[in-house]
Amino acid sequence: MTLGLDQKMNNDDADLESSTVAPPTGGQADLLHRMGLEAGHAAVVGLQWGDEGKGQIVDQLAGHFDAVVRYNGGNNAGHSVHIGQEKFALHLVPSGILYPDKLNIVSNGVVVDPSPDTGILKEITGLRNRGVLIGENLRISDRAHVVMPYHKVQDALYDEAVAHTWESGTAIGTTGRGIGPCYADKALRTTAIRMGELLDPDRLREKINRVVTIKNVLLSALAEHCGRPFDPFDPQVLLEQAVAQGQNLKSHVTDTFQLLHNTVMAGKRVLFEGANAALLDIDHGTYPFVTSSSTSSLGVGPGTGLPVQTMKNVIGVAKAYTSRVGGGPHPTELQDEVGEHIRNVGKEFGTTTGRPRRCGWLDLTAVRYSVRLNGCTAMVCTGLSVLAGLDPLKVCVGYRYGGRKSENFLPDADVLAQAEPIYEQLEGFSGVIGDIQDYRDLPAPARAYIDRVERFVGVPVRVVCVGPRRDQTILR
Repeated sequence: MTLGLDQKMNNDDADLESSTVAPPTGGQADLLHRMGLEAGHAAVVGLQWGDEGKGQIVDQLAGHFDAVVRYNGGNNAGHSVHIGQEKFALHLVPSGILYPDKLNIVSNGVVVDPSPDTGILKEITGLRNRGVLIGENLRISDRAHVVMPYHKVQDALYDEAVAHTWESGTAIGTTGRGIGPCYADKALRTTAIRMGELLDPDRLREKINRVVTIKNVLLSALAEHCGRPFDPFDPQVLLEQAVAQGQNLKSHVTDTFQLLHNTVMAGKRVLFEGANAALLDIDHGTYPFVTSSSTSSLGVGPGTGLPVQTMKNVIGVAKAYTSRVGGGPHPTELQDEVGEHIRNVGKEFGTTTGRPRRCGWLDLTAVRYSVRLNGCTAMVCTGLSVLAGLDPLKVCVGYRYGGRKSENFLPDADVLAQAEPIYEQLEGFSGVIGDIQDYRDLPAPARAYIDRVERFVGVPVRVVCVGPRRDQTILR
């Protein structure tokens, strides 16, 4: 049994095209039943280092929930949604926005770039220009923190300073969108600005004057260290920009804590949409090569204000192989013709930047770690068709490190970088499987591959995707 809509998850920019497309509709009444989601709220999370295709699953599930909530991250992650020949790029706006009757919430755990050039205002304008309804169905937390222009400058300068100062390859390789510095200011408290403050010009003026004084000193020193020019930020210019952005977003900014609790008390169902992926979690990922927020399902509570026990279902999404963008360890990375094959067939390149992703065999040890971390009740396996034509197939079932064998994931980046993967070999399969609609029609070795994934990680694989479109999604 299949669904129908095309969507792919990636960490890079995707430009909005200018055309009008009708939003998708729900369907497939047995979807929730066959995924074990008949009751309670649910979260969709990535189980690897991102780009798993979780947006494809969020979109399909959104039609069966009343609200879709983004609980972490910023516009350093995004969904590229294909409806027929049309593509929508979503970076901060939740995926439920393509369903006009769904409530979409950007909650307090998210950091928001309000800019009309690079941030959520650009996203809103682009979607409206293509006929997508955006009004009271989009709500932004007044407690969400604001990505300011100086955060982006700080992001670039700091990463360059680290690369020049530390050992080669130590730089995190950020997207440069100011996400990390914004979260750092959130923790520092005195240099942070929240969305609600954009609506209070007098209060905002005092804060910007204070913060910009500090930022200009810090950034000037960083720029000098990197041998870069630096033009100090003008607090009056930043104030005028921020006030204008606040006015443009005023109708969307609200107390999402109360909104969410009222929604739940009214008996409505909530779908939580994770950005980035579990192995990039600030606490539990391959630190320090991680993002700056709680990307796992553990982030739902602090990221929204809803108690975690309200969430009964966690759907983990993993590709049938592994990819990673930027720096950090990747034990199963293949720097050979097989890795190139996976990259080319899987179209593992940034949508706008064209930056190639680092591809390799499926690391089952890492996926099992993420399944346990997130408390997954079910799994989705995407990208199966990419493996067609490769024989044999390999999956990592453990590591050798320091002369010892480990069956557990090693989240410390320095340790994992020295680990040697232990592979189990499986029979490959061939042929075009992208048009197969019934799981029983998949080649026997492909089904055996999914069965091995399921047995190793310990939760059922409910959905197998043989391509990025809805009609390439098979319910088991």
